[in-house]
Amino acid sequence: MDQELLAQDLRWEAESIIMQGSSVKLAVEVVSTNWQDDYAIKQIAYQALGIQEYWIVDYLGLGGRTFIGHPKQPTISVYYLIDGEYDLHQFRGSELIQSPTFPDLQLSIDLL
Repeated sequence: MDQELLAQDLRWEAESIIMQGSSVKLAVEVVSTNWQDDYAIKQIAYQALGIQEYWIVDYLGLGGRTFIGHPKQPTISVYYLIDGEYDLHQFRGSELIQSPTFPDLQLSIDLL
């Protein structure tokens, strides 16, 4: 969370509700059997809210082939907001995740 922007969000302190998606630096979803929500519904909602970076951690390779390819394999999808739309980068195996929000991060799906 961006503490400066969060301080301007009138409902945060009293109700823990954000009204500005830009207050969120990173949202992470861990895929389960309802993977359609993570790959479609939440991705569209987070983009519309303006959440800067969104990860989908699919450590079991449950998502549809449209989202993680074929053959299915564990995948971390990193969406980063550029000009109001998400740009997608996917990481598998020992590839180190590249995160604009956390540039010094040293993490791969093999390390999970």
